[in-house]
Amino acid sequence: MMRLASILYSLISTTLAGSFIVVSLVSGYVTLIPILIAAALGFVLAVPVSWLIARQITGTE
Repeated sequence: MMRLASILYSLISTTLAGSFIVVSLVSGYVTLIPILIAAALGFVLAVPVSWLIARQITGTE
């Protein structure tokens, strides 16, 4: 399951980080720090999301 979660992480983290960056830019935060925070938040939040999705795919509890 760890390998599947790692593969999912590579896809989910970039998607979440990109989405959070777009939200940051649309909200008017166009300087470096808010954009970096949005990207970091996407990468950090992708860890539990990847693990939960991998659990759902494999059917383990």
